[in-house]
This record gives sequence, C-alpha cells and structure tokens, in this order.
Amino acid sequence: MARRLLVAILAAAMALVAVMSAAAAETRSWEHVPVPAEVRPQAGLNQAVAFGQDRAWAVGTDAVGRDAPGFPLLLRWDGSAWQRQGLPEVRWQGELLSVAATSPTSAWAVGRDSAGGTRLLRFDGESWNERRPPRGVGVTQAVAGGGETWLIGTRDGAQALLRWDGRAWRDVPVPPGAVYGLHILSADDVWAAGSTDSAAAVSHWDGKAWEQTIVYGFPRSAVGSVLAVSPTEVWAGGTAGFIGGPAGKPIPPLLVRFDGKTWSRVTMPTDFGGITSLAPDASGGLGWVAVARSQKWGPPGSYPPIVPGPDFLSWNGESFTGYSEPEVTGEGKSSVMRLAPVPGTATVWSVGTAAGPEGTFAPRILRFG
Repeated sequence: MARRLLVAILAAAMALVAVMSAAAAETRSWEHVPVPAEVRPQAGLNQAVAFGQDRAWAVGTDAVGRDAPGFPLLLRWDGSAWQRQGLPEVRWQGELLSVAATSPTSAWAVGRDSAGGTRLLRFDGESWNERRPPRGVGVTQAVAGGGETWLIGTRDGAQALLRWDGRAWRDVPVPPGAVYGLHILSADDVWAAGSTDSAAAVSHWDGKAWEQTIVYGFPRSAVGSVLAVSPTEVWAGGTAGFIGGPAGKPIPPLLVRFDGKTWSRVTMPTDFGGITSLAPDASGGLGWVAVARSQKWGPPGSYPPIVPGPDFLSWNGESFTGYSEPEVTGEGKSSVMRLAPVPGTATVWSVGTAAGPEGTFAPRILRFG
C-alpha cells in the first residue's frame, strides 16, 4: 500500500514538472539585448557567430553619416554583456559584412572599405589581424562549417567562390546563376542557395561538380539561406518573387523543403516578407526561420487589410510557432535579421539593423533562450 502511494506521488510530481516545463517553454520569448555604450549612433549589424553561452562575435558598422562611410564595428559577447573590440590594425573606414568561424580560436571577418575594396581579418584565438584578401575578388561573405571556410564574392563581374586550404584561398567552380548563401558539411558536401535568371535554385557540391535544381520556378524568386539536415531533409528560404503590381507591392516569403526526391514549397503563418536566415536547433534539425518585414492578411473585411506578421518562426518538426520581436523604445522593427545559434543549446541570437528615430537606423541584438 505504502509503495503504491509512493509511486503515485512520484508520478504526479513528474507530471507536474512536465506541465511546468511546457508552460515555461510556451512563455519564452525573444528579448532585446543592448549594445555597448561605445557604439556610436547610426550603426547596424550584419552577421554573428556563436560558439558557447559566453562566446559570440557580431560585425557591422557605426558612425555612418550622409557623406561618411562609417567605421568597422566588432562586438564580442562575454557571457553577460556585449563588448566592443578594438581593432588596432584597422585604419580604414567602412564596414564589416560577415563573420564565420570553424572554432573559437579560428575566425574570419570580411569587410569593405570606403573605396569599395575588400578587407579580410583573421582571429587566431587572441587577436584580430588583417590578412591579404584574394586578388581581384570583391568578397561579400565568409561561410564556415565542417572544418571548412569558404568565401562568396565576384571577380570581373562574375560570381566567385573560394576555399581556404590552410595556406591560401583556392578557386572553386561556381554553379550557374547567383549564389547567396552556403551550408558547408564537409569539403565534398556543400549546399548553395541562389537563383537563375528566372527561378530560385539550390545546388549541391560533391567535391567534383555542382548539381543544380530549380526549387521554385517563378520570375524574380530566389533563396539566400540553406540548411542541410540530412540527405533527405534540406531547407532553403528566400522570396517568392512577383510579376507586375504597384510599386512597393509586398513580396511573399519562400520556404522550400527537399525530402530526398523532390523540393516542395512549405506553407508558413505569414503572407509577405523575406526569409533572411535559417538556424538549426540543438540536434541539427531546422529550429528557426527569420522573416524580415513580415506581414499577413488581416481578418476578412478588416482595415487595413494587411497586418504585422510573426518575425520569427520556431519549427517543432510538424508545425510553426510564430514570435514577434520585442518593442524597443524609440526604434522601429528590424529590416535585417541574421540568426546565430549557440551550438548544442536552445539559445539563438539575432542581429541586424532596425529603424531609428527621425529616419536614422540602429543596431539590433535579440536573444531567445
């Protein structure tokens, strides 16, 4: 009798813990995290990368004026606050466009100076130092994964892809059309998100050649983010494109999924906007989708007919849950949102640029978990 009573009490306690955990998960939301006071007005962030709860980098620019190009901005998360990092070797004006890392002691940052020239920085675990960029290439993005680091850019007006071999940057063949984003699993397993002249396209590199697939055949459509979970589960996100219509007509977001055989469009709880980033969950599956300028149709007969939509979508394997970014006093919504998950955890960062007062703009850092 006493044993059955004990078992019943333990079962009830476990059920209560499960209910409380579920309730806590439902009440979690995105929170605003302030940037350091040293960041000057008219600033924005372009990308971030995280390696732990106390290790993350974010890059962008600040002090941008009507005729001033601004200054490179590098922030570091130390576990309790974001700190501005000094760049003693950097004596140029411009911005940092992208950051990628293969480990906490090996990272690259891509920049562009006020003359339009490519700048490249390398972190060795102690400090950031300038490195010579690939000759003749205008680099826009660094991407890391699977122990690899690649660069996306242009050379003589054509797309260019380069791979770091440990000593130098080596050219990699380029798939047809444009490449906007990469997901690197290994040197011979790379997925590229992009477009052709009239459709959204995803390409796969097997170490020897690219195999390209049209994932959405509609004019002006494109995908800029891709996440490969397994050979039978790959996601890509971007915009669905449009034909005609008035100036400023909202564009639908595009999310497509590969099941190992075919690509299919995925229904989302928002009708307009652009997918700017995909992020994995702690196990490597799709965890988050960021939708910039998200809007959706309001109830029938409502005015205005279009209302704000969810800015972030959390995927549980079967359906999406929508989240709105928190309101920040004196600022509007984000126009750019780039996700940076903390590996092995439920925490994810979002960095970008938001509307500021009187036509200005401001850096935006958000965190979930």
